[in-house]
Amino acid sequence: MQNYPIRRRATAERIPTHRAGHSINHHPEDEPYITDQRKRSSNNPLDLADGLDYPGELTRMPTSAVRYIDTRGDQVIQRGNRRFVIHDEPPPRHRRRPHWLVISGLSMIVMLLLWWLLSLASGWWTEHQLDATYEFPRVSQADAVVYPGDSAAHPSHYLFLNLNGTVLIIELPHGDSAKARIYKGPTLFSDNADQIPVTGEFRVVNSKLELLVHIQDRVILYLNNGTQFIPQ
Repeated sequence: MQNYPIRRRATAERIPTHRAGHSINHHPEDEPYITDQRKRSSNNPLDLADGLDYPGELTRMPTSAVRYIDTRGDQVIQRGNRRFVIHDEPPPRHRRRPHWLVISGLSMIVMLLLWWLLSLASGWWTEHQLDATYEFPRVSQADAVVYPGDSAAHPSHYLFLNLNGTVLIIELPHGDSAKARIYKGPTLFSDNADQIPVTGEFRVVNSKLELLVHIQDRVILYLNNGTQFIPQ
């Protein structure tokens, strides 16, 4: 039986002679190969060889770290191109801007607080003015020439008193306390009734000098009969 040689394919690649004795395209004899060494991927620069050099291998950065203290007193660790600074103080806190609803609510609370304080101050000032003018219990005084025998030197004297919410008018004819009379006025029914001042004035009405008692916006008329006053 005669053997015919197989003709070489036209597209076949000619094998270089320096690759003889090794697996094709893996480890030719002019590039020594060690079984434990693995070819690193050129796409990952961090995938470096483990100290076994081969052509085209990336140079590995030194793994030793350098430690020192900088001018601010902070510890610095430098490894290759990386530099770490260790700060002893806590990290700074970033202040968050409060929500607008919080700001609006706080503004309303402050306004209410100011209004309340202003109301207290206004009430205190009003009461102080009343205490300074009418004392406590509330009282006011007046003089008038009312009866026969009264004169500018000896007029009749009147006290208008708010005693625990009851209006009392004390009359001293001719200024003589021995002839004093008390006219009982109305009883006041309101908040802080004992704080309301009572005043009086004398005015000519129907050709007679009559007594008008003022209690806030009320006016009470007392008629003069020649010897005393009678409420209308």
